[in-house]
Amino acid sequence: MDLSSPAMSGHAISDLKDRPDFLPVVADRLWQAWWRAEGLSAAGMEALVGESLRGAPLPFTLVAHRGDTFLGTASVIANDLAARPAFTPWLAAVFVEPEARGAGIAASLVRHATKRAFRLPIERLYLNAVPAVSALYEKLGWSLVEADVGGVNIYAVENGSP
Repeated sequence: MDLSSPAMSGHAISDLKDRPDFLPVVADRLWQAWWRAEGLSAAGMEALVGESLRGAPLPFTLVAHRGDTFLGTASVIANDLAARPAFTPWLAAVFVEPEARGAGIAASLVRHATKRAFRLPIERLYLNAVPAVSALYEKLGWSLVEADVGGVNIYAVENGSP
């Protein structure tokens, strides 16, 4: 399903299935941002992101772009925090290129991913965020579930919330 649509900052949001050409850059940015330090190989990260290309409803990955220029990404996955296995599914890996930050791209990715997740039989979606970016999710209507779980805050949003 192609979700491409112009947004406030002139970008489009597409499903990675419709733009598999972005797979290498999505995997690289996520690997550099979070997983390299955890010891996951770049190839392992590409394989994880590549799971979004299968036909299953989850995981899915969205890409923000302007034409062929990658701007950011977000995914919905089964679990993003081993410390809370009962919480599922999760909005995860929200990343925006440094030069594109502040243009509403992260908010657009979060809204698109949430809307799409709620078209599935999902009633509640979780995410974890470091305190420095927690305000973004609160502004978007996410509610704090738990504070400081291994250095991150856990948020949830209910189907039918803003």
